[in-house]
Amino acid sequence: MGNKLREMIIAREKSAAYKAAERAKAEGAYPYFRSIESAQDTEVIIEGKKVLMFGSNAYLGLTNHPKVKEAATRAIEVYGTGCAGSRFLNGTLDIHLELENRLAEYVGKDAALVFSTGFQVNLGVISSLTGRNDYIILDEFNHASIIDGSRLSFSKVLKYKHNDMKDLEQKLSKLPIDAIKLIVVDGVFSMEGDIVKLPELVALAERYGGSIMVDDAHGLGVIGEQGAGTASHFGLTDQVDLIMGTFSKSFASLGGFIASDHDTIQYLKTHARSLIFSASMSPASVASTIAALDIIQSEPERLEQLWDNTRYAIKLLQEEGLELGPTESPIIPIYIRDNDKTFQVTRVLQDNGVFVNPVVAPAVPADSTLIRLSIMATHTFSQIEEAVTKISHAFKLIGVDTPKTAYEASRAS
Repeated sequence: MGNKLREMIIAREKSAAYKAAERAKAEGAYPYFRSIESAQDTEVIIEGKKVLMFGSNAYLGLTNHPKVKEAATRAIEVYGTGCAGSRFLNGTLDIHLELENRLAEYVGKDAALVFSTGFQVNLGVISSLTGRNDYIILDEFNHASIIDGSRLSFSKVLKYKHNDMKDLEQKLSKLPIDAIKLIVVDGVFSMEGDIVKLPELVALAERYGGSIMVDDAHGLGVIGEQGAGTASHFGLTDQVDLIMGTFSKSFASLGGFIASDHDTIQYLKTHARSLIFSASMSPASVASTIAALDIIQSEPERLEQLWDNTRYAIKLLQEEGLELGPTESPIIPIYIRDNDKTFQVTRVLQDNGVFVNPVVAPAVPADSTLIRLSIMATHTFSQIEEAVTKISHAFKLIGVDTPKTAYEASRAS
C-alpha cells in the first residue's frame, strides 16, 4: 500500500471516529449550523417560528437596512455578481478604491487595503510582516485568525496572559533590541467582551521597540468617535501601527481591511498571499459596506442606542443574579460553567424563542463555558426584557448554579 493511500485511510478513520456531533444531534442538543430562514434582524425565522436574535454580530442592526440592500442591488446591476479574479490582477474595481480611501480616513490612517474576508486579512498581514529572526507577540485570547496568521509566518510566536501587561512586559524585556516585535491584539475580545488595555500596551511598545496591530473586528461601529474603533476610543490612533477590521459585523456585509501608512500598505499589496491568491471582494459586498459606513457616520444615534441597550441588558442580567464576564461592550458572556448544561440552556432558549450562542470546551476551559449574548442597536427594551426573563427561567430549569442561587442556598442552610 502506498503512503498516500495509507494517509487517506487514516484520515477517513479519524473522521469516522468523530461522533460527538451526531450524539448531540440525536439528543436534540446540537447548537451549531442552525438554519435561519429570514434576514438577520432582531427577530429571525427558524423552523417556521419567530425567534429573538441575540446571537448576531450586527451590532448596529444594518444587515436588513433598505439603503444597504439598495446599494448592493445597484452594484450588481453595474458590476455583476463577482470580479472573476484577485485584486492583484483583474479584480480591482473603482469602488474598491473608493472604499479603501473612505476607510483610511475613517480610522485615521494614510491608506487601507480591502480583502475578501476578515480572516484573510489576518492570515495575509501577520504572516508577511515579520521574518525568521523576528517576534510576534499575542494575547492568549486573540481570535483564531490571528493565531493562524502567526503560524503561517516564519517568526517566533509568544503569548502573554489575557490583558496582563506585566506578563507582556516580561516577554518583551527578554527579546533582542534589534528584532522586529509585532504585538497583535483584539481591540474588543470576541468572547469576553472586554477591551484591550491599549494605553498600557502602547507605553510598553514604545519602551521596548514594538509595533502594534489591533484587530478591531468587534470594535468598529461599537466604540470610538463615530464608531472608529479602539485606537480612536483611547485617542491613540497615531500610536497604533496597523488597524484591522471586518465588514461582517457592524458594517453589514462581508470582507475586511487593514489600514496603516502608505509604505506598509504598498508592501502588503505585493506580499500578502491571501490577497494576491484569493478572489476579490464582490461588488455587492463593497457597495453595501460603503452604504453602511455612510449610515454610521450620518446617524450617530445608532451608536447611542446600542450603548443604551447594552447598559439596560447588563442591568437586568445583574438583577437576575446571573454571573457575567468582565464585558465592556455589547458582547455579554453569561457563565454556566458546564458543557452539557450550556448546550441544554441553548436548546431550551431556542425552543422558547431566543437565539444565543454557546461557548464550550475546547474553545474555553470546561469550567468556564458560557452563553454569549450579543446586543444590537435595533433591539427594543421589551425584546431585551423578554430575553433576560427567558434566560433566567432556562437557568433555573436546567439547574445552573449562579451567585444568586449559591447565596440563597447558603442562607437556607
